[in-house]
Amino acid sequence: MPRYFIEISYNGTHYCGWQTQPNGVTVQEILDKNLSVLLRTTIATVGAGRTDTGVHATQLFAHFNCDEISSLPKTINSLNRMLPHDIAVQNILPVGEGAHARFDAIERTYHYFVHNYKNPFLQHGSTLLYANVNVEAMNQAAQLLLNYTNFTSFSKLHTNVKTNNCTVTKALWTVENNQLKFTITANRFLRNMVRAIVGTLLDVGKGKIGVAQFEQIIINENRALASESAPAKGLYLVEIKYPEGYFM
Repeated sequence: MPRYFIEISYNGTHYCGWQTQPNGVTVQEILDKNLSVLLRTTIATVGAGRTDTGVHATQLFAHFNCDEISSLPKTINSLNRMLPHDIAVQNILPVGEGAHARFDAIERTYHYFVHNYKNPFLQHGSTLLYANVNVEAMNQAAQLLLNYTNFTSFSKLHTNVKTNNCTVTKALWTVENNQLKFTITANRFLRNMVRAIVGTLLDVGKGKIGVAQFEQIIINENRALASESAPAKGLYLVEIKYPEGYFM
């Protein structure tokens, strides 16, 4: 049976994350239901990753199997008409039968947004921080993430993963349109990892934690030593990369 990748974006404000669960409406649940109605068969997507409650995505891929789709543009248009306003389909791509949205991804990038002035248009997509922060110190600390691979200190406890090792290739704070933006890229991420890193880096920026202390938090591999996780609403999954020439 043919396999397809579907590329979507969504505002996660009103969803209990991406992955289908028994208690709470999720993006995957809504997507699967509408795909099943449109394609007249039961569709069960497999996502490239999972986002937590309230987290957004400007790009997320998932794969599914179904009979050959005769017109992909027509299917995309019909599906977008069926989906709620806060979920959008960007593309549907035919792939090889062994292609896997999660296991074949080689890189993922997240953005986290912070603003320090009251703005009603940012309340659901950026975190309001009244305190001024030292961006230079935050970037010095962020660069240390590239020197380590074990991120137990920034992982949700008691998760079912084989390893807490990740390879971070970029971690940088910038100022754009009067907002602070944190960009982090890695081959994989642990649950709650980005939000825990952001929360701890913001404490560096506030002077509560020194850069050397931030490095010790990484080294000690103890979640209790890191800061509270930053709120979900400022976090966006923005890009998932696959090997060159991956798509048919």
